[in-house]
Amino acid sequence: MAAAQRIVIENCSIATVDANDTEYATGHIVVADNRIESLGAGRAPEGLENVVRRIDATGHLVTPGLINTHHHFYQWITRGLATDHNLFDWLVALYPTWARIDEPMVRSAAQGSLAMMARGGVTTAMDHHYVYPQGSGDLSGAIIGAARDMGVRFTLARGSMDRSEKDGGLPPDFAVETLEGALAATEETVKKHHDASFDAMTQVAVAPCSPFSISTELLRQGAELARRLGVRMHTHGSETVEEEKFCHELFGMGPTDYFESTGWLGEDVWMAHCVHMNDSDIAAFARTKTGVAHCPSSNARLAAGIARVPDMLAAGVPVGLGVDGTASNESGELHTELRNALLINRLGAHREAALNARQALRLGTFGGAQVLGRAAEIGSLEPGKLADLVLWKLDTLAHASIADPVTALVFGAAAPVTASFVNGRQIVENGRLLTADEDAIARSTREQARRLAGIAQQA
Repeated sequence: MAAAQRIVIENCSIATVDANDTEYATGHIVVADNRIESLGAGRAPEGLENVVRRIDATGHLVTPGLINTHHHFYQWITRGLATDHNLFDWLVALYPTWARIDEPMVRSAAQGSLAMMARGGVTTAMDHHYVYPQGSGDLSGAIIGAARDMGVRFTLARGSMDRSEKDGGLPPDFAVETLEGALAATEETVKKHHDASFDAMTQVAVAPCSPFSISTELLRQGAELARRLGVRMHTHGSETVEEEKFCHELFGMGPTDYFESTGWLGEDVWMAHCVHMNDSDIAAFARTKTGVAHCPSSNARLAAGIARVPDMLAAGVPVGLGVDGTASNESGELHTELRNALLINRLGAHREAALNARQALRLGTFGGAQVLGRAAEIGSLEPGKLADLVLWKLDTLAHASIADPVTALVFGAAAPVTASFVNGRQIVENGRLLTADEDAIARSTREQARRLAGIAQQA
């Protein structure tokens, strides 16, 4: 076997986000191929062999790469619409347009979503894609291909809907799948694309959309499918007061009890939003180790409310951060969610004690790894873990007068990314992607957004 090639990063502050929140005011990290080999205070050890690169990271904070736990990439080409709507009205306004997406649109939107996240420090992304209009092409393949080309670690949550307008759901009839078709297509996607290995770049989860757009049987059989295949499960849960009312009227119970009755609580499950959770709901999530993707900007954009994140964390619920779809979070950046999670939660019952800077950073890194079931591999900087890490530049005007680097990163303006590594491979340098042409992606997304708008208008 060839000797490991090493990258040495020195003279940086380091926030490891390990179990002890170990930090180094001035330290080093040694990367060997795609793993973190060592790290610690001061300069790297002398005599390291096969060092192919040395990085003087003076003025930088190094953290684990950010991990996004909830997104809808296709919405990149419907940004800026229905900006004064709540969730229900927003869905009603946009579903007729979303129902017209096709493979070229989805590929372009995935490239735009991934590019924006990657240049802002995301090293692991996920996409909950659930709109599969009839005859629209290989949408899952287009999304996975875009992530592979970008060089980002990726989980596709293969979504589905089988409750359309004729059944009392929100999506148009032609934009949903049959129960049998959805399950078969999901199983095919898992078998074709899921990689269960330690350093996997692509994984797949089973992810029916939400109680408003799926049948109870799709939920129940989706859970059985996921556990038979050994993959994780994802859906939307407890996002609005309207959802709670819907579940009580249709199923005679609240969302959490409904999910539990269909097999959708467990350590292999994570749910997006979870804004309207009572004490019993939080206790059920904690008891079953069900994870939560907290999406503070989207929750605010759609006036959904403030999730009880401090209470969830205190109870032991795994919580990560999510961008959510960019039709409800037009910036599409996860690093701004560190700040928004902290600030928005301080508007809740716990006020200034809700979250601090290090808790916010943990949500965006190790918390995300827990939620995606990859805490042994990513989410913290520790020897043996995969080399997914980010160098944040904190010595410019925006941050230089803030003494504590983690405070600067979370409370300050969005920090520039000097370098981002995924699996030991650099994908960002000085805020620009090394793996894609950002200008070409911008042109493509603009063209596809106009094409979709034209098709929707004609329809």
